[in-house]
Amino acid sequence: MTKDTWDDEEYFASDFSRRQTLDMLAKGGLFASLATMLGGMPSMSYAQEDEVVRIGYLPITDATALLVAHGMGYFEDEGLETEKPTLIRGWSPLIEGFAANKFNLVHFLKPIPVWMRYNNNFPVKIMSWAHTNGSGLVVGRHTDITDFSQLGGKQVAVPFWYSMHNVVLQYALRESGVTPVIKAQGEPLAANECNLQVLPPPEMPPALAARKIDAYIVAEPFNALGELKAGARMLRFTGDIWKNHPCCVVCMHEEVTEKKREWTQKVMNAVVRGAIYSSQNKAEVAGLLSKDGWGYLPAPAPVVTRAMTHYDDEDYTTIGANKHVADWQNGRIDFQPWPYPSATKLIVEEMNKTVVSGDATFLADLDPQHVADDLVNYEFVKAALDKYPEWQNDPSVNAGDPFNRDEVLKL
Repeated sequence: MTKDTWDDEEYFASDFSRRQTLDMLAKGGLFASLATMLGGMPSMSYAQEDEVVRIGYLPITDATALLVAHGMGYFEDEGLETEKPTLIRGWSPLIEGFAANKFNLVHFLKPIPVWMRYNNNFPVKIMSWAHTNGSGLVVGRHTDITDFSQLGGKQVAVPFWYSMHNVVLQYALRESGVTPVIKAQGEPLAANECNLQVLPPPEMPPALAARKIDAYIVAEPFNALGELKAGARMLRFTGDIWKNHPCCVVCMHEEVTEKKREWTQKVMNAVVRGAIYSSQNKAEVAGLLSKDGWGYLPAPAPVVTRAMTHYDDEDYTTIGANKHVADWQNGRIDFQPWPYPSATKLIVEEMNKTVVSGDATFLADLDPQHVADDLVNYEFVKAALDKYPEWQNDPSVNAGDPFNRDEVLKL
C-alpha cells in the first residue's frame, strides 16, 4: 500500500518542518536530541509582555480541551485575547517553541515536563491533565497476534522513548514474559524479545500496512486511522491497562503562573470548560475538530469520531481489547483535568523501569513524592474545578473521592 492510496495524504506526509530533528529522534530518542537543544537555552523562562493566549499543539486528540476552549470562545468569555492555535508536527519543535516563549499554553506527553524540569532545570509547570486514556496498541493484519505474549520476536513502534505509550507497553510486555529491547533493524531477536523503535505517529499506519513493523502504540486518532485505513487490529487500549491514565498534560511557564496569577486563572477556567464540554459532547467535538469542521485536525470526521467514541463494542470485548470496560466504565478517551498526585508518582516509578535509548540517569535520584509536589501546580485548576463542578461527571473521575484515587495497573 502506498501513500497515494490514503484518503488524507496530509496525515502521512513526511515533510515535517524539522526532518533532521526527527532523524535524530529515531536514532537516539526524544530526550537525547532535545538535550542539545535545551542545553543552549537559559534555564529561566521569561513571561511575555502581553497577555495573548498562544497555543501550540500536535494534531492529535490529546489537544482537544485546548482546541475546544479556543473554538467555543471560552478564552474570550474570560476577557482574554487569543491567537489561532498553531499546529506543530513534532514534539521537538513544540518544546522548542514553548521554551522560546512562542507558545504560553501547550500540551506535552507527561514525561516531557519531568525531563525538562529535572534534567534541564527548565521551569515548566503542569497545570492540569489534558485528557485520560486515548491511546492503544494495534497489530498488523499480516500477524496472528492476539496477546502481548506473542509480541516476542516482533517489531513494535512507539512515538518516543519517554512517553506514556512506552511505559504502558513495557509494563504489559514484562507482565507477559516478553523482554523489551532496542536493537538495530535486522539484528536477530530471541523468541522472547520484542524490539522497539521510535517512529513519528503519522508514519505508523503506512509502515504497518507495508509490514515494516508488526504493531504500534500511539495516541488517537492514529489507532482509528490504522483500523480504518491500514487493516490494523486493536490489541488493547492503554486505558484498559492503566485505568484512566494521563497521557498529555497542559503546561505553562512557571514564571507566568507567579507573575500573572489573574491571567493564569482565567486561562485555566477556559481549559476546564473545554474539557467539560468535550467530555459531555464527544461525537460533536470530534466533528468540530476534524478537517470537516473547524479544521484543527487534518483527519476526516469519521476517523476522529471513531477515535473519540468507538469503545464499548462487542468486537473489542471478544478480542479482549477492552476487557475491563464493564468494571471500569471508562471511554476510548475521556476528559477530566484534575492531575491526581498518585498518577504522577506512579509515572516516575514506572519510568525507572522502562528501557530507553540514551542517558536516563537523571531519573535515578528523582523522588516520586517530590515530583508530584513540585512539578504540578494544583491551585489554579482546583479553583476552576470548584467553579465548574460538572467535571465530576466524567467517567474517569473517582466518584468516591474526586481529588484522590488509587492507581490501577492491571493487564
